[in-house]
Amino acid sequence: MKVLIIQQKMIGDVLATSIMFEAIKHIYPAAELHYVINSHTYPVVMNNPFIDYFHFFTLEHEKSKFELYKFAKQLSKEKFDIVIDVYSKISSKLITFLSRANTKISIDKGRKSFIYNYTFKNKLTANTNAGLAIENRLQLLKPLDIDPLRIVRPKIYLTEKEQHGAKQLLESNGIDLKKPLFMIGVLGSDANKTYPFEYMAKVIDNIVLTTPESQILFNYIPNQEADAQAIFSLCSDRTKKHIYFNILGQNLRDFLGITSHCDALIGNEGGAINMAKALNIPTFTIFSPWIKKEAWNMFDDGQKHVSVHLKDYQPNVYLDTDHPKKLKSRATALYLDFKLAYFENDLETFLKRLH
Repeated sequence: MKVLIIQQKMIGDVLATSIMFEAIKHIYPAAELHYVINSHTYPVVMNNPFIDYFHFFTLEHEKSKFELYKFAKQLSKEKFDIVIDVYSKISSKLITFLSRANTKISIDKGRKSFIYNYTFKNKLTANTNAGLAIENRLQLLKPLDIDPLRIVRPKIYLTEKEQHGAKQLLESNGIDLKKPLFMIGVLGSDANKTYPFEYMAKVIDNIVLTTPESQILFNYIPNQEADAQAIFSLCSDRTKKHIYFNILGQNLRDFLGITSHCDALIGNEGGAINMAKALNIPTFTIFSPWIKKEAWNMFDDGQKHVSVHLKDYQPNVYLDTDHPKKLKSRATALYLDFKLAYFENDLETFLKRLH
């Protein structure tokens, strides 16, 4: 059996979808499994033992219809038996159609499509603490007679060399791995997914106040350095002494290695949180007020993985609507209402539980 799974978009999406490969291999160990992903997301699925082959969707494929067509035609030569199109985008529909696979599976977007044999509506309520992002993916495996409630957790596979290299980097920069080490997701993927800078600084101040031996790392990419510096400048003088601002890896695998040595990742919801969970690192997640918490609070248990959302504390704000598209334009105003005071006790309890 030869299976192609297509998952474009962001790192968190690609990591979440990787569970499908383990689920398939558990039932069909001899299956040959292929994965189409955006090239920049590869580091989070590198070394995954359940994925046999990768095919990379690049900027050239996005910009050129001709290049996309060539890519799809090349994939069709693999003669897949099954194609699973997780998000059903225009480009993935073309790949699915040209594959000529006997079984073609995707989500139901409310419009009839002749391309797929099987479509499934996204669930609105999760049956487990895995969350909707996981359960909605696993239900796509029903046509393969795979139980969608046999939950699989995303995993990231680091080598011993990568872990050792990260340890050396940390220690050479003055980090004492016997003391608490926290990675802070200070910035979201964009402004409407980023907790206000002043509020984030207060969160970091609170971490140091609660855990006086804290060592703080900032997670940011080079083009976010100015914003990360702005948050640093808003922290108290006491807190600044605990922040190792310039400890950064050269690439995403370096970040994963560094994070694997942390006691927790705390901050904005996004790819970094999902990666920490896949590394089995405790997380405390601050959700954007316009994002549905139920979709991405994967494996929250109120103990090792905790997440907070404005809706948890001000449900009346969401009485009229909780639809992300309608709330997105109000993100800035909603964030201003989402003060640390709401979840300060939750954060302190989380930190104390770690040690």
